[in-house]
Amino acid sequence: MLAASTDPLTTAYDLAMLDLDGVVYVGSDAVPGAADHLRAIRDSGMRTAFVTNNAARPPEAVAAHLTELGITAEAGDVVTSAQAAAHLLRERYGAGARVVLLGGDGLSAALVEAGLAPVGVEDDAVAAVSGYGPDVLWSDIMRVAVRVREGLPWLASNADATIPTSFGVAPGHGVLVETLARFTGVTPVVAGKPQRPLLDETVRRVGGRRPLLVGDRLDTDIEGARNAEVDSLLVMTGVTGLSELVSAPPGRRPTYLSADLHGLLTSHPAPVGGRDGWRVGGWEADVREGRLTVSGAGALDDWWRAVAVAAWSHLDATGTVADITALGIPDATRVGR
Repeated sequence: MLAASTDPLTTAYDLAMLDLDGVVYVGSDAVPGAADHLRAIRDSGMRTAFVTNNAARPPEAVAAHLTELGITAEAGDVVTSAQAAAHLLRERYGAGARVVLLGGDGLSAALVEAGLAPVGVEDDAVAAVSGYGPDVLWSDIMRVAVRVREGLPWLASNADATIPTSFGVAPGHGVLVETLARFTGVTPVVAGKPQRPLLDETVRRVGGRRPLLVGDRLDTDIEGARNAEVDSLLVMTGVTGLSELVSAPPGRRPTYLSADLHGLLTSHPAPVGGRDGWRVGGWEADVREGRLTVSGAGALDDWWRAVAVAAWSHLDATGTVADITALGIPDATRVGR
């Protein structure tokens, strides 16, 4: 259920495709330890690419934000769903194609970079493209909705239902996509995760023969890695919490699991066991009478691994999610990595 790697993941893979929100930063703040971990990851020789479904900001702005957080980054290190969407549009309609823009500066810049012409919501165009943009007007949304219902092809940069912010988990572009789809009866082509175009675009731009997706979301990052047929590392610094982890269906389970980005720098033992519990690194987890229990001591990463595999084994066998009401997450400072 979780793979084992005797080598650090920085050795087993040559490219880390790193989601941003919830992995490297949350809102305007870096995830604790992320800058130091990334420095060590790069020093190991592993390539890194910052991959985001957020289409609002151009790569230059994302790179500048990362640099402010102590993470050295250039525009070429950043790949966005806006760029993946623009690449798809260029392939379908050719250079110079006029595309209705419903989104922010990042989407506009990606269209121009791809040799396309972003136009207004009432202008002649061969297609429409939408992406997250905090300043998108409702009047523009209404106009695009009518045009899509009347037959204008529509591509969405991503369909994330939520986005992590400094003030909590907020509605993402997926809420708008769902609204437009319900009104128009049209399901858009989606460039971002969990569809594979964004990850294909990342490999195309950055290179890498053995890529690994690193994310915090099961429904976009991990499912997206499976769709793109690449391995994945789930980190527990963002949207996914204990309840989401233990209820993950097979198609949304990661290859590897760790508390944070330090997991790229280490080997990954896989829990062993079965009917009498699952053991890894000093921890033993089991589901008894529907309740998940954990005993022992050891590294926090191993605690997460034991919990996940025990819960998934129970879910697969019974079709029910284990009860975690009595389970507390250990203090990382007490149990170590």
